[in-house]
Amino acid sequence: MALNLTQKQNVVAEVAEVAAKAHSLIAAEYAGTTVSQMTAMRKKARETGVYLKVVKNTLAARAVEGTDFAVAKDSMVGPLLYAFSTEEPGAAGRLIKEFAKGNDKLQPKLVVVEGQQYGPAHVEVLASLPTLEQALGMLASVLSEPARMFARAVKAVADQQGGGDAPAEEAEAAEAEPA
Repeated sequence: MALNLTQKQNVVAEVAEVAAKAHSLIAAEYAGTTVSQMTAMRKKARETGVYLKVVKNTLAARAVEGTDFAVAKDSMVGPLLYAFSTEEPGAAGRLIKEFAKGNDKLQPKLVVVEGQQYGPAHVEVLASLPTLEQALGMLASVLSEPARMFARAVKAVADQQGGGDAPAEEAEAAEAEPA
């Protein structure tokens, strides 16, 4: 079904709004993918913060103008599915990688991150990025390590100066003395 001018403008505006905020883009050929596979992929995309859209390449090229994804305009050729990571950079990579395993018809064609275009092999790199929760966990462990090291150093100094329980012994002695 052909779109009229107003519908095309709406599609371009919708994709442009997403592209302006997205962290990464993967374009993949999807010809031969079944309806049930596409439905499952769309469902998973919604759950993982990925905007998934099949749109004419000319409309997609207009939509990414003025964004980091404009570098891919000349590579937008053939029937493509566009996956924008809206919450974290690796989400689209993980989605496309997961669904390409069970569907040899889904073939990544290009990856764009921070204004740089990469080939289809870069999907693996993008998919290997940690999730937000994993990154926060790594940050927390890095931040807590200096505190643990400081606590060990204080304990070592206290142990060197008299067994480490000196403050507790002094407190007991002070309580035992009559006032």
